[in-house]
Amino acid sequence: MPGEPAAPLANIAAALRRERERVGVSLTELAHRAGVAESTLAHLESGTGNPTVETLWALGVALGVPFSRLVEPADVDIRVIRAGEGPRVRSEQADFTGTLLSAGTAHLRRDVYLIELEPGAVREADGHTPRSIEHVVVAAGRLRLGPEGGTVDLGPGDYATFPGDTPHRYEALVPGTFAVLVMEHP
Repeated sequence: MPGEPAAPLANIAAALRRERERVGVSLTELAHRAGVAESTLAHLESGTGNPTVETLWALGVALGVPFSRLVEPADVDIRVIRAGEGPRVRSEQADFTGTLLSAGTAHLRRDVYLIELEPGAVREADGHTPRSIEHVVVAAGRLRLGPEGGTVDLGPGDYATFPGDTPHRYEALVPGTFAVLVMEHP
């Protein structure tokens, strides 16, 4: 319908409003807690914003919810995400795109993402929710990742895990790098 936000923006708008109301904070308070402009948050809640990974992570942390809860569409019996589709969110720091493939439930807090990266800039991530853990399997290319001061280089088929609640980074070492990221949240 004309005038309505397109998915995934509609999903993000509804989720932000729902989670903000659940916590019982105003737009102003949430913007302050997340370190984002109130106007940015207002645009996101109206479905007219263009959120970055960094903004959504900051809002998720401020709301005490995983990133996935802000972008996951409503539940369906079967869901297929074709290559190149799904709720994609770009980074403002690097040529990095995260696509949520599966979100955990209230009882199983794990989210699965496909991440695509290109060389040139590093995706610097702040720590996520306390005790979160990241698991990464490289599908193609070469990837340098991990907590600050403890990065490792991975190639196709390589797996690494590290604490997600401390600052960490992702850097593509060759073009066409992509990986599967599984986030666990206690």
